[in-house]
Amino acid sequence: MTSSEPADPGLLALAQDFREALRHSIYLVRRLDADGELSAAQLSTLKMLMDAAPATGGSASSASGVRVGEIARNLGVKVPSATEQIIKLERAGLARREPDPSDSRAVRVTLTEAGLAAVASANERRNAVMAGILSSLPDDDRAALAAALPVIGRINATLQA
Repeated sequence: MTSSEPADPGLLALAQDFREALRHSIYLVRRLDADGELSAAQLSTLKMLMDAAPATGGSASSASGVRVGEIARNLGVKVPSATEQIIKLERAGLARREPDPSDSRAVRVTLTEAGLAAVASANERRNAVMAGILSSLPDDDRAALAAALPVIGRINATLQA
């Protein structure tokens, strides 16, 4: 579709409904661990670092970690706000800042073993709460949700590209 073509009203309505459902889902996910020790932003940051961690148990490559600017973009905040979150995580021993070997002006943030344990613990709590919520749904609704997950994954992949 080019910018001169009118948008399909049905597609625009679906887009709006999908965005609203995602917004409400974000609120739900943030409440799942409201009693946890870490904020939703801190957990999101740790999850980003976990996703960027090397898949093998060997030493980290020169490209391991996530740049502070990328963390800020993913959190939807400015770099100083992301840096503040990273400093808190570093002080708690959950993350580590390191110079970027490919750019002396940049910093990469990596997950520590304690950070990995914190993410695992939060995931366990969140999954238990979500499983309780999902258990209240009829089987057909759970099947529809399961069927939608690959589509949502493809949408996410498109947005990350």
